Amino acid sequence: MAAGRSGWLSGLILSAGTGLLAGLALPPLGWPPLLWLALAGLWTLASRPWAGLVWGSCAVAISHRWLLALHPLDWIGVPLPLSLPLCVLLLGLISALGGALVLLWLALARRLGPQRPLSALLLALLWGSVETLLSRSPLFWIGLGGAALPSDRALAAWSSVGGSGLVAALQLVLGWLLWRLLLGPSRRRQLALLLVALVLSHGLGAGLLSALPPERRTDAAGVNERVLVLQPAIPTREKFSSLQRRSLQHQLALALEQGRRQGATLLVLPEGALGLETRLDEPAPIELISGGFRWHEGPQQLEQRSALLRFAVGEQTPGSWLDKHRLVPLGEWVPLAGLVRWSGLSAVGGIEPGPPSRLLPRPGGGLAAAICYELANGSALARAVHAGAQWLLASANLDPYPPALQRQFAALAQLRALETGRWLVSAANTGPSLLISPRGRIVAGLPPSRASTGLFPVPRLHQLTLYDRLGDAPLLLLTLLVTLLRWPRVRASAKTQQLPEPNASD
Repeated sequence: MAAGRSGWLSGLILSAGTGLLAGLALPPLGWPPLLWLALAGLWTLASRPWAGLVWGSCAVAISHRWLLALHPLDWIGVPLPLSLPLCVLLLGLISALGGALVLLWLALARRLGPQRPLSALLLALLWGSVETLLSRSPLFWIGLGGAALPSDRALAAWSSVGGSGLVAALQLVLGWLLWRLLLGPSRRRQLALLLVALVLSHGLGAGLLSALPPERRTDAAGVNERVLVLQPAIPTREKFSSLQRRSLQHQLALALEQGRRQGATLLVLPEGALGLETRLDEPAPIELISGGFRWHEGPQQLEQRSALLRFAVGEQTPGSWLDKHRLVPLGEWVPLAGLVRWSGLSAVGGIEPGPPSRLLPRPGGGLAAAICYELANGSALARAVHAGAQWLLASANLDPYPPALQRQFAALAQLRALETGRWLVSAANTGPSLLISPRGRIVAGLPPSRASTGLFPVPRLHQLTLYDRLGDAPLLLLTLLVTLLRWPRVRASAKTQQLPEPNASD
């Protein structure tokens, strides 16, 4: 019994420690070697699936700790004594969900036998595929696929082939090789395999990186947008006050005039900047795209939607728009909202999702846009690029969250640029407002949490990456192929275990 307690305690310490390492290894740090060490610990826990609940919960709690910055929530109707407990509960629920998924993965690992290379490959591909599928749901922000950035663009460049799911699978394979080196037999052989894998993954990744469009500030035809970004830096908790609304109108008027003087082709404002006040005081002297809200006539009633509103030159009201499709749970969308509106959370929920397409057509060439939380879904942006988008726009309001979330957002923006081979402009209320090259490098940016503007030259590109063309199909097909190769062996192993032992009298 003492040995059992000791084994349980060692599993708890190992799972909690390596789970915390995994959470720290994700952006904003984004340092893959630390993640490989954490994943080596995870592979070690395959004989104890319950430890996956601890590992995953710790990893998610650390990487999503910025959720606690939502406190205080009194500005949206939450009583102050309930605010911090509610934020802690939200972080706890998300962490527990992540832990439950890792528990299921470890249970499958124990069944398959993680020491087998084919089993390890299948488990890595399954993890990457599940991350890809989760990224299309409202319950996912960042995973192992985003952990390579900002420090390892060569490894992240594999996303141009198979998206972030392929990068996640590569991270798990490298973690498995490190586990075999630390605890397996034939350490010289395992060291050689790990070194070969590192050289191949980064050497080929560097080749993929160099195959992406170069970082010159104009396209092959010398045509580019001149995008002026306005970062208003208005605190979310004060954005509806008359003082802050006047401040925004003043900043907008100055930015439109600045854009006209400097020859900007487009002015961009962040998510929700205009609110419901979507009529400009004067006709727009240059094209304007701003976050805001609009009313849409639904099948039963009017629906309020968060959107990017596009004003053509000379317009005072938006002539076209792109509605937000992926809503923030509990922030913009509340399950069974009709049953909970009595709660008094007047500023929560009430937003309806728009169509899934992320393509915003424009006379000068379409763009693919992600509104805040939508940046987690790379496949939607890749489909928009395949449909003709020439560059990417990420529009967000990350206030009141801390700088840690801004850096995670920037890392995901770098990943989306690498996946699609497109320049990306980020326009955020308090930051990050950035220009990112198709090779995932941040080439310009505005100071965080300060009202400012920046003029970014953005080339219009047409070249497609493999991920733009095929999306997640290569990753899913490879997962299916390895499953078909491994499954007969699983069945044979199960049948062997079920055979009766021979009788001594036979």
